[in-house]
Amino acid sequence: MVPSEYGVIVALLLVCLVALILVSIARREAAEQRSRAEADVAEIKNEARSLLVDARRHMDEVAARERALRASEVEVADRSRATDTRLAAVQVAEADLARRAVAAETSIVEALEQVAGLSAEEARATLTSRLKDQVANDGASLVRRAELKARRTAEGRARRILSTAIQRVAGPTSAQSVVSVLTLPSDEMKGRIIGKEGRNIRAFEALTGVNVLVDESLDSVTLSCFDAERREVAQVALEALIADGRINPQRIEAAYQDALAGAEDRTVAAGHEAAERAGVGDLHPDLIATLGRLRLRTSYGQNVLLHLVECAQIAAIIAAEVGADVDLARRAAFLHDIGKARPAEIEGTHALIGAELARRAGEAELVVNAIAAHHDEVPPESVEAVLVQASDAASAARPGARREELDQYVERMDRLEQLVVAHPGVRRALAMSAGREVRVVVEPGEVDDVALPGLAVAIARHIEADLSYPGEIKVTVVREIRASATAG
Repeated sequence: MVPSEYGVIVALLLVCLVALILVSIARREAAEQRSRAEADVAEIKNEARSLLVDARRHMDEVAARERALRASEVEVADRSRATDTRLAAVQVAEADLARRAVAAETSIVEALEQVAGLSAEEARATLTSRLKDQVANDGASLVRRAELKARRTAEGRARRILSTAIQRVAGPTSAQSVVSVLTLPSDEMKGRIIGKEGRNIRAFEALTGVNVLVDESLDSVTLSCFDAERREVAQVALEALIADGRINPQRIEAAYQDALAGAEDRTVAAGHEAAERAGVGDLHPDLIATLGRLRLRTSYGQNVLLHLVECAQIAAIIAAEVGADVDLARRAAFLHDIGKARPAEIEGTHALIGAELARRAGEAELVVNAIAAHHDEVPPESVEAVLVQASDAASAARPGARREELDQYVERMDRLEQLVVAHPGVRRALAMSAGREVRVVVEPGEVDDVALPGLAVAIARHIEADLSYPGEIKVTVVREIRASATAG
C-alpha cells in the first residue's frame, strides 16, 4: 500500500471517530434536555392542577356569597316593606295629631278671645308693639353701655399714650430766665472785666445795654437783661474778651461789633441744630433761618425753639402709638410756632403767618393745615393736625415749663424803652437793673449839655404818668461826643 493512501485512511478514521464522539455528546445533551423538559412539563402540570383546585374553591366561595347576598336582599326587601307600612301608619297618626292640634289651638284662641275681649290680630299687634318697645329699650341700653365702655377705654389709652410720650422726652424744663452766667478761668479775670475804677464794666454795659454782675465769692459773672438778643450778643462778646484776655474799651467795642456781625451765623446754626434734634430734615433755608431766630424768643418764659423740638418728639411718639404718620406729625409739630419769629408789623396770628410761610417754602398741604389749625383757627384736616395740638398742649402744660409773669416783665421793660425813645433827641434807651434804671443815650447834635437835666426830668414825669411799676426808676441821660482823626 502506498504511504499516502495510508495517511488518507488514518485521517478518515480520525474524522469518523470525532464524529462518533460528537454524536454521542449530542445524544447525551439531548437526553438531558429531554429529561429537564419532562420535569418542567410535570411541574407545570402540577401547578395547573393546583390552580384548577384553587379556582374551583374560589368559585364555590363566590357561589356561597351570591346565595348569602340574595338572602340578604330578600331580608332587606322584607324590612323595607315593613318600614313602609309603619311609616304610613305614622303619617296617618301625625295627620290626626295635626288635626287635633289645629282644633285645640282654635278652641284655645276662641277661649282667650272671649276672656281677653281681643281678637287674635289685635293681640298679635299688641304683643308686637310691646316687643318692639322692649327691643328698642334694650338696644338703647346696650348702645349706652358700649359708649361708656368705649369712652373709658379711649380715655385710658389716651392717658397711657400721653404719659408714655412725656416720660420718654422727660428732661429739664425749657423755661428761659433773664440771666446768663459765664464761668471765669481765674479770679484775675474779674479785675480785667471791671477795669480801672470800673471803666471797662461801665463801657461794656453802656455799649451792650446789659448789666454785668460780678460776685467776689464766685468764679463767674452774671449778665442780666430782659432782652434775649441783647443778652446773647453781650455773652458772645464777653466770651471773646475772656478768651483773648485783653479787655479795654476799644477791645470791648470791637468784640461787640464782631458779636453783632456773627448773629446771622449763630441763627442758622441754631436752626440746623434744632432740626437735627427734632429729627426733621430737608427744610428750606428760609425756614432754617426763621427757626434759628426763635432761639431768642420766649412764650410765657418758655423758649420757643426748645418748645418746638419737644413738641416734635412728643408728636412722633403719639403718632407711633396711634398708627398715624410719624414723619408728618413730627414735621408739623416742629414748624407749628414758626410764625412767632416774624416781625410784629405783619398782620395776622402766628398760626396763620406760620402756615403761609410754610406754604411758600414748599411744605405739604397737610403740614400747612396742621400749622394753621393748631389753635383751631381753621378746621384740622388730618389726624396729625390733632396730634400737633395735643403735643403743643402737653409741652406747654408740664409743671415749670412756662411762667406767665416773665412775659409780663419783658413786656413792661419793652414799653419802658419805647416810651423813652419817643422823646425828641433820644438815640437809644436801655432798661437795666430789672427796670429800676433807664440809661438814655442822646444825639449830641440835637441835645446839648444844658438840656440834659430837663430831658431827664421830662422822661421821669412821662414814666410816672404812663407806666405802672413797683418802686422807683432812675433815669440817667448820657451825652457822648467822640472825635477821631487819621494820620496819613
